[in-house]
Amino acid sequence: MQEMNSELRRGLLLVFFGLITGLSAPRAQAADMPDQAGQRAVESNAYRLGAGDVINITVYGEEDLSRQKYRLPDSGVIMFPFGEVHALGVSLAVLEARIADGLRGGYLVNPRVSVSMDEYRPFFINGQVNQPGAYPYKSGLTVRMAVSVAGGFKERASQSKIFVQREKDASHRQEKIALDAAVFPGDTVTVEESFF
Repeated sequence: MQEMNSELRRGLLLVFFGLITGLSAPRAQAADMPDQAGQRAVESNAYRLGAGDVINITVYGEEDLSRQKYRLPDSGVIMFPFGEVHALGVSLAVLEARIADGLRGGYLVNPRVSVSMDEYRPFFINGQVNQPGAYPYKSGLTVRMAVSVAGGFKERASQSKIFVQREKDASHRQEKIALDAAVFPGDTVTVEESFF
């Protein structure tokens, strides 16, 4: 009888060990795979919303509370039945949380909200380019790409005297920038004239 109990214990231990290793293997694989939700959180925390951005707001199961292709006004205010939500200068994740908090309790028990970018606000380029103006921002944009979008350099353009005024810089100062430097939504790039 005691021999049977020890065999039963060994069998149960093997089953238990098999379950543990079987359950932990997929977790190890999942840990090695890129975490898309985590990557989205990093990206959304890095980007701050501004006037002119176009976003999609989805309140799952509540189509009348969702907004598609919503362009943020200069005030940055989005109206909902529970009141105003301020979106200027906040990340997508913060905006999601603000909307969910506003809906929780009085409107929905457990609101599920998703906010995504549809279109970034434009960047601006002026000075010695063929077609100065405002252009749609695309992720990964550099000064060289921005100049290309604006029709290229004029004949007298200086490729070394290029300045940027960052939208996020409250002092509105211009800083010198290289051709391979990043351009962000709302930035103003100025290409100076060359004297030689």
